[in-house]
Amino acid sequence: MIQAEQISMNYGTFQAVTQCSFTVEKGEIVGLLGPNGAGKTTIMKILSTQIYPSAGSARVAGYDCETQPKKVRASVGYLPEEAPLYDDMEVREYLDFVARGRGLEGNVLRKRLLWVKENCGLGKKWCRPIGELSKGFRQRVGLAQALVHDPPVLILDEPTSGLDPLQIIEIRDLIKTLSRDKAILFSSHIIQEIMAVSDRIVIISDGKIRADGPIAELEKDVEGEATVRFCIESGGRSIKDEIESIKWALRVEERSEAQGVLCYEIRTNSPEELMKTLGILASREGITVLELSRSRPEFEKVFTALIHGYSPN
Repeated sequence: MIQAEQISMNYGTFQAVTQCSFTVEKGEIVGLLGPNGAGKTTIMKILSTQIYPSAGSARVAGYDCETQPKKVRASVGYLPEEAPLYDDMEVREYLDFVARGRGLEGNVLRKRLLWVKENCGLGKKWCRPIGELSKGFRQRVGLAQALVHDPPVLILDEPTSGLDPLQIIEIRDLIKTLSRDKAILFSSHIIQEIMAVSDRIVIISDGKIRADGPIAELEKDVEGEATVRFCIESGGRSIKDEIESIKWALRVEERSEAQGVLCYEIRTNSPEELMKTLGILASREGITVLELSRSRPEFEKVFTALIHGYSPN
C-alpha cells in the first residue's frame, strides 16, 4: 500500500532525507521512529504529496505520488503534527466541511460523521467551537478529519501528541482496530508509543534509515551478550561447575533464592544454544527446572545502538 523507493529530499544544500526505502502493507502498522529533525515529517509530506522528492519515487495505494497526486490524496488520511483546524468552526461543522470536500454526501456522509464522532470520542464536544478545545481534543478532531472518508491508507504524524494517558490508550486501541483493513504509517520520537502499537519499526536518523524490522529482530541484531536465567530444585547440590564448562557460558553467578532452589545468571553470546544445552543437562542429571528464560536489552538501548552503531550491553 505504501512503497518508498530511494527517496531523497534536499532543501538547498541541506539533505533532509537520503535514499530511504521501505514499504507498508495492508493490515500492517509501521512506526517511523527517530529523534527530532531525523526526517520523519519530510517523508510523510512526500507520501501525502505535499512536497515532491528530489530523487526516488513513492507510491501509495498503487498510485504514483508525483504523477497521480489527486488519486493519492483521495486514498490517504493524513494527520500532520499540527492539524489544520479552523478555530471559529464547531467540531461538527468542520468535519462536515472536510467530509464534503472529500466527496461524501447523503447517507454515507451522515454515517461517517457519526462514526468519527463516536470512535474519536468527540460526542461531548460536537457542538463546541474548535478554538475552545484543549490540545488533546484538537488532536482528536485532527484524527477525525483523517478518518472521515474511510481511506485505505493512514499517515499519522505524532497522533497521540497532547493527549492524556487515558486518551492515548483509546487512540492506540483505535489505531490497532483500524489496521485490520488499512495500511498505517505513524511517526513518533517517543519509543514507548512506537512499541505499543507497531508491527514493525523503521528507525531513521539524520535522514537515513538505520534499521527496519519487528522489535524482536531489531533486538537480536544488536543485543550482543544476553543473560540467561536458570533456576532449579537443587537438592543441596550446586551445578555451577557443569554450567561453566558449557562453551556458550561466559560468566556464571549462582545464588540461593529459596530453600532447595538455586538460580544461575549466565552471560552468553549464544542464548538459544545455551538454553538448549541447559535443557539437555537438566534432563541428563534428572534436575527439576523451575525457570529457564532470557533477558532482553531495554529497547531504549537498542534504539541508541542502531542509530550510533554500537552494542547496547
